[in-house]
Amino acid sequence: MTPTRVDTNLVSRRALIGGTLAGGIGLALTPTHHARGQATPPSGWTLTIDLSGEPPTLDPALTYDVNGWSVVHSVYDALIQYGPDGHFQPLLAESLTLLDPLTYEIKLRRDVTFHNGESFDARSVAFSLAHLVADETASQVAGNFQVVTEVREIDSHTVRFILSEPAPWLPAQMAAWLLMLPPEYAADTANDFATRPVGTGPFRFVDWDPGDRIALEANPTYFRVSPKGQPLADMVEFRFVPEASTRVADLLSGGADLVVAVPVDQVAAVENGGEDVMSQALSGAAFVRIATDVEPFSDVRVRQALNYAVDVESIIDALLAGHGTRLASFYPDARGLGFAADLVPYRYDPERARALITEAGYPDGFDTKLEFATTERQELVEAVAGQLKAVGVKASLQPLETATFNQTWRDVDAAPLRFATWRPLFDPYTLLSLLVADEGFLSRHANPETQALIELAAAESDAGDREALYRDLGVLLHEQPAAIYLYNLTALYGVTADVAGWVPRADGYVIPTQTG
Repeated sequence: MTPTRVDTNLVSRRALIGGTLAGGIGLALTPTHHARGQATPPSGWTLTIDLSGEPPTLDPALTYDVNGWSVVHSVYDALIQYGPDGHFQPLLAESLTLLDPLTYEIKLRRDVTFHNGESFDARSVAFSLAHLVADETASQVAGNFQVVTEVREIDSHTVRFILSEPAPWLPAQMAAWLLMLPPEYAADTANDFATRPVGTGPFRFVDWDPGDRIALEANPTYFRVSPKGQPLADMVEFRFVPEASTRVADLLSGGADLVVAVPVDQVAAVENGGEDVMSQALSGAAFVRIATDVEPFSDVRVRQALNYAVDVESIIDALLAGHGTRLASFYPDARGLGFAADLVPYRYDPERARALITEAGYPDGFDTKLEFATTERQELVEAVAGQLKAVGVKASLQPLETATFNQTWRDVDAAPLRFATWRPLFDPYTLLSLLVADEGFLSRHANPETQALIELAAAESDAGDREALYRDLGVLLHEQPAAIYLYNLTALYGVTADVAGWVPRADGYVIPTQTG
């Protein structure tokens, strides 16, 4: 096939976060063992999963929370994905090779079709990227693909990404955001990825009852070597149940087979009721983002004081039943780049916090606001706010629906403090480029030293040197905090015996498949 150029009219020209890039990268994919999942799912079984909230959309380019990702990654596939150890695994790509610093070559699987029967091929890759970066799509992560200036279709199952500058971080973006869409389906303007998705994934979309549930059915032709595994049931219902106590009651009454975010104080009730609780350490972090574009948070002493003020260890013990470790920066654990075990987290020292606040010119403390999404546990946010109040920082709580929360990160009139959780964090580029970089799409932070390191790390071709730069970034973000660093994330799932073959993922997506 003659090489073709993607329609650049569809490609957003938003500025690439991270500055001038140089260098290259080598990428190795972790070999995937053949899934030995059953050829067909159990006949007639509907698996019911209680999520903590409803996705606002099923367009993968516009999905930014774990509830949405659970559904989206059940319906769609990416070219590659992260394995549990933080290494890449081939999914719809058979291989991903860096031919030179500006060219990634991707060999595609030949045994894959979309749920509507459309073939998956090179056209699908070009279309999917064009959709993600199109101005009319308005994806918050479009800028992270700006470096791809051309998609060349070498043949029906080989594509090359031609880059304007070297981008060793690009595979991490592909795994998280670049899910494959069918171009022929999209050619009919009556079709809509946001409400009637068509992918290649282990499940096919059936219907969506807003406010209640999304129904999927098993894809009987899903390719058997997928590292995602094979469908666990004929049908799946993702239900939207914000109240944790209701999710637990559903599990114990037989109304649900798998529920997310079991509160630690209800683990015993689940186990005493004859069901199991599965714990999974996630590649993710909890933190309170601090906007540094407003006083008093532009003063590093105030930001340090907030970190001294919060007794994270007591929160972990009292509210998380010990599931977690206090963080020194954004990086959660050794599975990701930049984590340094010898970087010591802030100690709990309210006297030091008060002294720093006074030194910054606020001897009587100050008032502020703290936002959080309603899908988060409010008692965690209340605990943080209570400890801030003890050192004179009176933070009024502002709960927001998830869609609103995700739209107001850069709003200068929004609360300066924002409780958030972020996953996955195998590669910190996405979080830092969006949340901490000077022009990050979610950023209210600017620091020349931080920006310089973000740019250097984004450009570094040598894996060891890139790791060292992210370690330096972790140290700098510890000394000049962009957040109150809290704890690494752990997911607790309530499950019945019927889902014993399901294995939790380190990225937190709830994909109802089984492997092994």
